[in-house]
Amino acid sequence: MVNDPIADMLARIRNAIMRRKESVEMPSSKMLVAIARILKEEGFIQDYEVLEEGSFPRLRIQLKYKREGTRKWIPAITGLRRISKPSRRVYVGADEIKPVRSGLGIAILSTSQGVMTDKEARKRHIGGELICEVW
Repeated sequence: MVNDPIADMLARIRNAIMRRKESVEMPSSKMLVAIARILKEEGFIQDYEVLEEGSFPRLRIQLKYKREGTRKWIPAITGLRRISKPSRRVYVGADEIKPVRSGLGIAILSTSQGVMTDKEARKRHIGGELICEVW
């Protein structure tokens, strides 16, 4: 059993990118599907799907790579970092949300109006729990 499914998701994505895998699978939950939706909307992954095979649903994420040069494939995700952990929750107000990597990355927040990016939270002027950063 995994104590922190979000950290497990980020570690699985990080490990799959290092091995240049096309996709990665993990146990599914509403929060993980919401994070995958944001990653797809922001262009960090190609696609995601929830597989209902068996007794437990699984989330499959199709990773995205960009071609640079003749043989070099660069992953769309160069870094992932978990901010709020089960042992230390991090909450930010709307005025305290800072851009990630000077606007090149995104922060994912869990707010009272759902899971959203830092840009969307600043636009709506709401704060929440800072889940992770992706660049």
